[in-house]
Amino acid sequence: MNFPRQNPGSLKELKQQARRLRSEISDGAAPISHSKSLEMVAHQRGFKDWNTLHASASNRPAFEALSLGDIVQGRYLGQRFEGEVVGIRTMQVGQLYHVSIQLAQAIDVVTFESFSNFRRRLNCAVDQNGVSPAKTSNGEPHMILEL
Repeated sequence: MNFPRQNPGSLKELKQQARRLRSEISDGAAPISHSKSLEMVAHQRGFKDWNTLHASASNRPAFEALSLGDIVQGRYLGQRFEGEVVGIRTMQVGQLYHVSIQLAQAIDVVTFESFSNFRRRLNCAVDQNGVSPAKTSNGEPHMILEL
């Protein structure tokens, strides 16, 4: 039986969950190995096996404010937007993250009236607060996420 995949969380949390599971089962009739408890945790979260879960979890940046699939709102180059987080990558651990957002509706990122540039996907570096360190000529951050 396949269950929908849950957010894998951090490797530390997953291993702690496996230890707790092993401890609980060991209190009963038949003790299990640590590897078996890791496999059980993977199956509980909808993954094929521990290796698949491990790969999914280890590729996740430690950006607590956002997760893949989250719906976010904010401003990009002065334009309001709403979209789904489709990518997060660590650029500087604990400081800077590259975020990709698929927009619900395209936005025009050019303020000049005679020219338009509509975007459906935004890619930008943001800090832990969801604010881009890069700024426009008027001093506003390129992206501000409402976290």
